[in-house]
Amino acid sequence: MSEPNDDTVSFGYENVSPEEKTRRVGEVFTSVAQKYDVMNDAMSLGMHRGWKDRFVRRVKPQPGENILDMAGGTGDIAFRMADRGANITVADINQEMLDVGAQRAMERDESEEAGSLVFTRQNAEEVDFASNSFDAYTIVFGIRNVTFKDKALAEAHRVLRPGGRFYCMEFSTTQWSGFREIYDVYSDQLLPRMGQMIAGDADSYRYLVESIRKFPKMAEFESMIAKTGFVNTKVESILGGAVAIHSGWKI
Repeated sequence: MSEPNDDTVSFGYENVSPEEKTRRVGEVFTSVAQKYDVMNDAMSLGMHRGWKDRFVRRVKPQPGENILDMAGGTGDIAFRMADRGANITVADINQEMLDVGAQRAMERDESEEAGSLVFTRQNAEEVDFASNSFDAYTIVFGIRNVTFKDKALAEAHRVLRPGGRFYCMEFSTTQWSGFREIYDVYSDQLLPRMGQMIAGDADSYRYLVESIRKFPKMAEFESMIAKTGFVNTKVESILGGAVAIHSGWKI
């Protein structure tokens, strides 16, 4: 593994230019978009559904609130929040993921109390929204794929209104001894094979495993959120930290 320099960023275990990472991450999600939700069920044995329900309970979306769901392409989080009456702007850098989410939205049975859904292509590092526009900002299993995470966090802070809340759920590193070793074997050996069988793409899921390993540990990422300007930051670990829910407030 080569050492990074000031002009490169990590793409899994490789060091590439920022432009190359953005392009290659785009290719990953273009490749897996149609099977993304099926793979989520397979990879997590269905547990991701419970994690997402738990995440939305922490966000507490309210009727009439405006929430930006970044990297929310296929709509899993957005639909849950819209069902509680919030108005959701679903943003993603990948058009194929957005297309899947928009198609799913058209096929949904919505209640009369459901909030609105808007799908828009956006780069998390530089979004096309005015400052102080949203009551909440959510990003789920997406920020580890952003080239410059500090820029994305700064944009999240900018577009939130004073009193707005930031919530991020991301894979991390489990601290449970025993489970950690099993999880590593599962990630390294089984997930790429599963990606090949279900999505026809082992390499993309090999990258996703590597991107999790390269992502900052829970305390380090919480510190990054606080340095952006968020207050009352918290981290809630799931499965010993294999998954973590981060939160903070803008004042």
